[in-house]
Amino acid sequence: MPASPPSSRAGASTSARTPRRPAPKARDSMARPLRETGRLVEVVRTCIGCRQRADKTTLVRVVAVQEPTATVVTPDPHGTLPGRGAHLHPTARCLELATRRKAFGRALRVEGPLDLSAVAALVEDPGPTA
Repeated sequence: MPASPPSSRAGASTSARTPRRPAPKARDSMARPLRETGRLVEVVRTCIGCRQRADKTTLVRVVAVQEPTATVVTPDPHGTLPGRGAHLHPTARCLELATRRKAFGRALRVEGPLDLSAVAALVEDPGPTA
């Protein structure tokens, strides 16, 4: 009995019929506007003091640095210090709200007394930020 001819599905390649489109480059998707990608154009964070959402560039990142005697909440204007960070508007009102609500301990996930003197100094004299 003669062998039957191969079916159209067996061994057939679709690449010969339909050309493939090149895969989009990673940087191309980042440059597309919001309506095409569905992603936010700017990075948004929440202030731990007033709980308002704001652009990351308007907030100051703070991290908890463990010192031998206490935990110091340190401003991180460049965003490069290791550890869990929290964001805060550099205003006295937001610092007061965060202190009163004990938001620093919860946001940074640390227990015990916190030294906020470095953050208070930044709020009093913001100076140039990078």
